Amino acid sequence: MYDVIVVGGGHAGIEACHIAAKMGKKTILVTGNIKNIGDMPCNPSIGGTAKGIIVREVDALGGLMGHIADISQIQIKMLNNSKGPAVRSLRAQADKITYPKNMQEYLKKMDNLEIKEAMIEDLIIEYNTVKGVITSNNEKIYGKMVILTTGTYLKGNILIGSENTPGGPHGEARSNHLSDKLKEYGLKIIRLKTGTPQRIKKDSINFSVMQEEKGDEKPWTFSFDYKPSYDINNQQSCYLLYTNEMTHKIIRDNLNKSAMYGGYATGVGPRYCPSIEDKIVRFADKERHQLFLEPESLYYDDWYLQGFSTSMPRDIQEQMVHSLKGLENAIITKYAYAIEYDAIDPLQIKPTLENKIIKNLFTAGQINGTSGYEEAAGQGIIAGINASLKLDNKDPLILKRSDAYIGVLIDDLVTKGTIEPYRMLTSRAEFRLILRHDNADLRLREYAYKIGTINKNQYDKLQEKKEKIKELIGFLKEKHLKITENIKHTFIENNIQIPSSNLTYYDLLKRPEINLNFLENFIELNYADEVKEQVEISVKYEGYIKKAYKEVEKLIKLEEKEIPDNIDYKKITNLATEARQKLEKVRPKTIAQATRISGVNPVDISVLTVYLKKEYNK
Repeated sequence: MYDVIVVGGGHAGIEACHIAAKMGKKTILVTGNIKNIGDMPCNPSIGGTAKGIIVREVDALGGLMGHIADISQIQIKMLNNSKGPAVRSLRAQADKITYPKNMQEYLKKMDNLEIKEAMIEDLIIEYNTVKGVITSNNEKIYGKMVILTTGTYLKGNILIGSENTPGGPHGEARSNHLSDKLKEYGLKIIRLKTGTPQRIKKDSINFSVMQEEKGDEKPWTFSFDYKPSYDINNQQSCYLLYTNEMTHKIIRDNLNKSAMYGGYATGVGPRYCPSIEDKIVRFADKERHQLFLEPESLYYDDWYLQGFSTSMPRDIQEQMVHSLKGLENAIITKYAYAIEYDAIDPLQIKPTLENKIIKNLFTAGQINGTSGYEEAAGQGIIAGINASLKLDNKDPLILKRSDAYIGVLIDDLVTKGTIEPYRMLTSRAEFRLILRHDNADLRLREYAYKIGTINKNQYDKLQEKKEKIKELIGFLKEKHLKITENIKHTFIENNIQIPSSNLTYYDLLKRPEINLNFLENFIELNYADEVKEQVEISVKYEGYIKKAYKEVEKLIKLEEKEIPDNIDYKKITNLATEARQKLEKVRPKTIAQATRISGVNPVDISVLTVYLKKEYNK
């Protein structure tokens, strides 16, 4: 008997089994192919806009993805570095050989974790409670908690033109029966679709006509616990290129041959990561679309053609690729394809990621309707944490929208649902100014220490960082810059307006053209870069951050107004019919969550609030 059974060795499954084992639970990871644990079937990268912040949050909570990405990357850079701190995110090119190798080695050394190769096709259910899983060989594995992280393997179909081949990524065996069993147990199943572009042989690419994109000259890490260990001057480059009118004509002339537009696909594709044919149709006025060539590994010569995902037949793909400047003689080593698969309606899961219908069954990753390695990892660690906490009869960890991007992601899924693969975007987070890349540890490590997913040394390091931030802010508020002739000269040399009077360094730092590097012309600041970064952001954006926290306070008040699990919405008179139906379907935990349900209006919230006060004194 296991405490936790995790099904699936993708990025969600890894974080779920890792954190459960770390929390002392007897855990087993069951996956179809042990060699595919940590596999990256699509993009050879970790992070990206908004996604990089999720990786930092996973690390802050005691997860694994950030550290493995750091030791496996071949290029790393901060996206949107010239923009405000709210939209900055790390993105690393991860070596497709090294990343899963490092991940597998780490997991195999863990205490409390067993890894088994098998395909799961059914659950053991007793009185609406999961008791274990059943393999394709009819072997029963018993466990107190089950976490499904099945990725795209539930009835997966590979689509290339009119070809439809049953299978998971790389043509691996798929799970043929599990989604049907879940449907029998009362879960609503939806059909989704995603895709991947071509891989191009390096020697057949003319890089000289493309724009080189290098890694940053400043060292970065996703992890808060390890220093950079790579050679900044030995990073791999990526290359920028564009589609052209010939590319667009080939696609338009052959639209009916693609799986999507030819009627061969039944799954719904991702709106925010569309295929190239979808881009051409939806953005017909655009003369060109941006693409990137990215190295997949140092150990083989395949390059990933980012942005050129398609389900066109192979001969049309050849024409499309050869129409691109620099790829006229390209050799395609792997053709693009779409993959459609079964998932569950996320409105059937709780904010803890436990299923509403089957007790002790948790789900994470693409089975919940998301896309992306990072979104999967964020759900996986929460599912693993909450399954472990439930075993100990402790309160679950439910991250609020003001706590983390992971909180936004899960709240969107369980409150709004999705009919297409969900991708995290900065625009989805209303509190993005306080949910930054740089402060994920300050936001989440208190939670992590409380539940036991980081150790005392990590916690002490966090407290020291907080003290140093407080100390530096106090110093800047206390010390004044006296305007002398030498001081004036330094301002003039840097083309910065000379202050009309003596000011505190704190007030000087508020000026947009002044940063801490400049102030170090006048004072010595012996603080770590991460401390100075926190102080500079908090000072420069002080007004905006205070405003954001006022909004957070309002949200917290609404989050504290809980809605009883047994509430009967039919008894609430004056609720609009649509609101009653939506509330019944979602069954929100709090008034705050109820306000975010599409179709529930402010008037309905007022009616609900009055009812709760009258009937439950809430």
